[in-house]
Amino acid sequence: MTNYEKLIHEANIEQARLKTRRHFLKDCGMGMGAMALSSVLCGCDTGSNLNSFASGNPMAPKAPHFPGRVKSVIYLHMAGAPSQLELFDYKPELQKLNGQDCPASFLDGKRFAFIRGVPKMLGPQANFKQRGQSGAWISDFLPHLHSIADDITFVKALETDQFNHAPAQLLMHTGGARLGRPSMGSWVTYGLGTENQNLPGFVVLTSGGSTPDAGKSVWGSGFLPSVYQGIQCRSVGDPVLFINNPDNVTRDLRKASIDAINKVNQETHEEFNDPETLTRISQYELAFRMQMSAPEVMNIDSEPQYIKDMYGVTPGKASFANNVLLARKLVENGVRFVQLYDWGWDTHGTGPDASVGAGLQGKCRQVDRATTALILDLKQRGLLDETLVVWGGEFGRTPMLENREGKANPYLGRDHHVEAFTIWMAGGGIKKGFSFGETDEIGYAAVKDKALTYDIQATILHQLGFDHEKLTYQFQGRPFRLTDVHGRVLTEILS
Repeated sequence: MTNYEKLIHEANIEQARLKTRRHFLKDCGMGMGAMALSSVLCGCDTGSNLNSFASGNPMAPKAPHFPGRVKSVIYLHMAGAPSQLELFDYKPELQKLNGQDCPASFLDGKRFAFIRGVPKMLGPQANFKQRGQSGAWISDFLPHLHSIADDITFVKALETDQFNHAPAQLLMHTGGARLGRPSMGSWVTYGLGTENQNLPGFVVLTSGGSTPDAGKSVWGSGFLPSVYQGIQCRSVGDPVLFINNPDNVTRDLRKASIDAINKVNQETHEEFNDPETLTRISQYELAFRMQMSAPEVMNIDSEPQYIKDMYGVTPGKASFANNVLLARKLVENGVRFVQLYDWGWDTHGTGPDASVGAGLQGKCRQVDRATTALILDLKQRGLLDETLVVWGGEFGRTPMLENREGKANPYLGRDHHVEAFTIWMAGGGIKKGFSFGETDEIGYAAVKDKALTYDIQATILHQLGFDHEKLTYQFQGRPFRLTDVHGRVLTEILS
């Protein structure tokens, strides 16, 4: 028997096995109980979104729990954690302590990533002034941001419980420090679907030369159907790899091949009722539609020159500025959630680019113009009222100088800090020119209006029209949600 004949023989046996009663009795003796148990243990949608899968379009637009203030989110994550003490949390008292031994009360019973022994206190390495009518303290590391101080709300007393990058990034974006939970963008598209069926509902763009420490899990769908995971696109070249047809393959031929593949997928779904098969169908069809829409939407060369100058884009190169301009174009075209990750904000003092002086200032220079342009551009287009913009990292930096393993680093740097960090928000339903929360006189810990990472998640969902306690998905015997068993909406920052 030839190899080809063996393959045909094996395929016939497998087909017969799947269709015979003997197979059912032999291999599925506990099948009835397993099917009942699967509805408890597996990720089975118990809400209205089940109808979207049943209709064959899991990304169809869906109504939130109540009218949301915004339609889209642009989340700008500075991977590595920018120092709040050099950017937003002005502490003149810390400057007075510069070079002194750190008090024992700041070290006893505390855990740090690298600090050992008794480090020195480190004063701010930037100059601060009050900006705008709100009088917000912003350092000279972010000169462009000064102009939009009155459009921003600063949340200054954030706290997390993870002091290493990957777990902290997972906690910030998935609500859990371990792998396996859906990202925020996945929850949003699961709950809302998308308004533009020719583009993904959740798009991810990266810059800085690397992906976040937590890897692609921070935009994964976890236990949600994989149709809701983030789609990573590029800011230079084809927005998605292989979006163009191969040589000698026409669009009609591509459409015919997708139709044939999806006919088989549809028959498979009818037989096994696996929602992942519907995901496969949906992704094939989306990829075909994206061939027409994505190249145009994600082409920043088509933007007027004054807009490109406003953002500081670098045509033909991957950059944060290019990604921010793409983010505006994407929400303008109905994308629900755009996640930007910019790597390189881990300022330990181990090298010139990792210092809280020139190193941090250099990173700020890469993002300051484009971030400011995003707010101004959304505003002039009437999109800021329906878009929520979030900027920040995964934790803060210590008020003391990092002494890695008890030894001084070659440059000035700060260790990871979980008890205080700052993010800012702008857009629909968020107060303008407002600061919420306070830290102590050296920026070590929250003393007023402390907030948790879960509170940020709850607030973002609220602005989109969701009660974070009710946006759930049944998995492993209980309803899961983004905020786990925590979180409150920060009503104090809402207008």
